[in-house]
Amino acid sequence: MYIVHSIVVVPDDKVKEVISLYQNRSRSVDSEEGFISFKLLHNEVKKGELTVQMEWESEEHYFKWIKSDNFKQIHELEKKYPDYELASIKPIVQRFKVVAT
Repeated sequence: MYIVHSIVVVPDDKVKEVISLYQNRSRSVDSEEGFISFKLLHNEVKKGELTVQMEWESEEHYFKWIKSDNFKQIHELEKKYPDYELASIKPIVQRFKVVAT
């Protein structure tokens, strides 16, 4: 299994807006080969920190997806979000191979 975290820090007054965006996401990634799950995590201590956690069957499946047209389309939409402050946030991406359960 392969897990990817994309960590974003947003202004505290925009956290609910960003959570709503993810609650209403397109879910197009859900049908990608090797995709297992998507979760949005809200840091209880750092209120403006959100983490997207995606689980994949393998590293290969994840990299196949990030090279896909589907990935490009999703991320192009993010860049065009009307709130420039939110659209300009760059996530910190962390990738993990599961080595024990």
